[in-house]
Amino acid sequence: MARILIVDDEDAIRVGLKEYAEFLGFEVAEAKDGMEAVSLCREADFDVIVMDVMMPRMDGFTAVKEIKKTKDIPVLMLSARGEEYDKLFGFEVGIDDYVTKPFSPKEVIARIRVIINRNSERQLIVSASAAAEEAHEVYCFGGLTVDITARTVKIGEDPVNLSPKEYDLLFYLVRNRNIALSREKLLSNVWGFSTYCDERTVDTHIKILRMSLGDYKDHIVTLRGVGYRFEDKR
Repeated sequence: MARILIVDDEDAIRVGLKEYAEFLGFEVAEAKDGMEAVSLCREADFDVIVMDVMMPRMDGFTAVKEIKKTKDIPVLMLSARGEEYDKLFGFEVGIDDYVTKPFSPKEVIARIRVIINRNSERQLIVSASAAAEEAHEVYCFGGLTVDITARTVKIGEDPVNLSPKEYDLLFYLVRNRNIALSREKLLSNVWGFSTYCDERTVDTHIKILRMSLGDYKDHIVTLRGVGYRFEDKR
């Protein structure tokens, strides 16, 4: 049974989501603010956190950063605001998905299921890879080193710190270098879904990834009207 932590200072939202999630068989815990959420995550593990942004005492962004210091729990962010800045900042701190209020409980639960399934599949892949002792998978593009096996990225000797989703996106682009990849294909293969996620999610992550790559950002080429391609420029 999957365990969900719902964090929101609005009682109606917490109760509504909890009732619907429990009806569908999920185990649900609640927190009224970020500080309570951080405390609960120190004491217990969850399969996914549904986190509001604007809350008293500690906001959602700060809470996510604190939780990520010790546990890699997927996060679905809730917000009454839909500005690009909020989404960009959310992805930078490591959230997996973003929903703007008002929303339907059905949509939130659908996104939660996708996140949980994707995380389970990733764990199975990691376990299978470890058992098979696959060869070290590393790619070099001039001074840019993408080590997929070690899950690290370096520019020269300096490590590039990326969010979990940015790593996934870059690794998929590199593995399929010099191939045109549509936004739909990226959503399907990196996020694991296409129905419940706006294609602008891809554009947002590409924008952040390019900033992280600095002088090597031009390896990621925009294909107007199609998507993106990682070019093997030496």
